[in-house]
Amino acid sequence: MFFGLFGPDINQGVREYKDTPDALLIDVREKDEYESGHIRDSINVPLSAYKEIVKVVRDFDIPLFVYCRSGVRSSRAAGYFEEMGYRKVKNIGGIMTYRGEKVR
Repeated sequence: MFFGLFGPDINQGVREYKDTPDALLIDVREKDEYESGHIRDSINVPLSAYKEIVKVVRDFDIPLFVYCRSGVRSSRAAGYFEEMGYRKVKNIGGIMTYRGEKVR
């Protein structure tokens, strides 16, 4: 895992996501946060509804790269996803330190 000043380095994590075949980028912030600006191609599965991931990702071997605002919720969500049986989960931290383009 890559760490920046405040935990995982989301910029490195997004690069790794883009280089990983079939990977999915999961934003676990709430819907209003997601709509205010998110990383292109990310899928919104709020931490408050984390069990909904099974409706979006049915293959437990697909690599999941998880982020939130600061990295706290994504860390919790990554743990929950692993407990649910997802085998390739990586917390990549918070969008606060993301230097790339955000879409609305």
